[in-house]
Amino acid sequence: MPPFDEYQQRIIKYPAKLSFDFVPEKLVHRDKEMQRLFSMFRQTVEGGMAQRAFLTGNVGTGKSAMSKRFCMDFKDWSHEKGKGMEFVIVNCRSRNTPASVLLKIIDHFDKGFPDRGFSTTEMLEILRKHIDKKKSHLIVVLDEINVLIKRSGTDLLYALTRFDDESLGGDQKLSLILISQKPVYEFLDPATLSTFKRTNTIQFENYGKDQLWDILRDRVELALYPGSVEDETLELIADIASEWGDARFGIELLENSGMIASEEDLDMIAPDHVRSAKAMTHSVITESNLAPLSDHMMLALLGISGAIKKKVYITTSEAEKAYALACEEYEEKPRAHTRYWEYLKELDGYGLLTLKISGKGHVGKTTLISLPDIPSTVLAEKVREMLGSRKLG
Repeated sequence: MPPFDEYQQRIIKYPAKLSFDFVPEKLVHRDKEMQRLFSMFRQTVEGGMAQRAFLTGNVGTGKSAMSKRFCMDFKDWSHEKGKGMEFVIVNCRSRNTPASVLLKIIDHFDKGFPDRGFSTTEMLEILRKHIDKKKSHLIVVLDEINVLIKRSGTDLLYALTRFDDESLGGDQKLSLILISQKPVYEFLDPATLSTFKRTNTIQFENYGKDQLWDILRDRVELALYPGSVEDETLELIADIASEWGDARFGIELLENSGMIASEEDLDMIAPDHVRSAKAMTHSVITESNLAPLSDHMMLALLGISGAIKKKVYITTSEAEKAYALACEEYEEKPRAHTRYWEYLKELDGYGLLTLKISGKGHVGKTTLISLPDIPSTVLAEKVREMLGSRKLG
């Protein structure tokens, strides 16, 4: 038998709660967007009116997660009010034809429905009968709707917006939530566009660093064992993910950092595990990136890599002392402070380190240095290899 039972996981307690498909009970920093969506859709329960909403924003800003959370909570609220409510979420990247989208929707009501043999018109009529039989309102979420429109045009979307046109005074039956990275209006033809209200767009802005820290702290409490990551290490993950404002990327970094630490049989994520996790997706450690550096810029990097090994940040004072030790090791005379500061700015420009002004936890203002996506041990090894080829030391 494989020795899987011997593999201990001391960091990630509930891996499923770090999955992109996992939806927390409460979405951090999306209250305003949730309230706006509810204010649009409450009329489906209180007034029997269909609604259409657009959610737009960059990858990792919470559009898909919020649509799922909203639908689950709204269904419960509707049932409490005595109104039947169903929802279906369709990913239009994987289902990018009218037939495949409708098949997914009908499958919600009839698991045995055949996957061929019916026209779009016939499938829409079958859907109508299922909704009438359930005596419910249906919310259809079309995620990445732009892919469907680009592949198959707007005919299905137009048909769905006209689904209730033949209702004569009764409750309307079908509402839509459309999700795309760009505003969906630019993909629509005039006839389809006329069925939507532009004011029903909810823009999801990129998350800031502090917001990402809160999101990551929430996932830590849900998925990791207590004490497995320090706040300062979590700040590093948030710092990296804030370049794109992407919560998905931050959660992926957290998960991969935990896996790397576990593979080393450790019970805590260290800053270098985060840097290693970042390097799994992108790393600036290449010979072509290091080759243009002068010998003393390489020595500055070597000093930083040694001083920062177990830390998230070091001060410029700590870095300069480490640089002097590296120079001593290679029998080079350290350059003056002003020149050393120029090395740091150049290395920052190359993307090999980051410089930031200190915040809370530091007295006064000082410049802090970090290696956001470079494991310090790997950097040191590469720099030593290249210094050796230059016959230094």
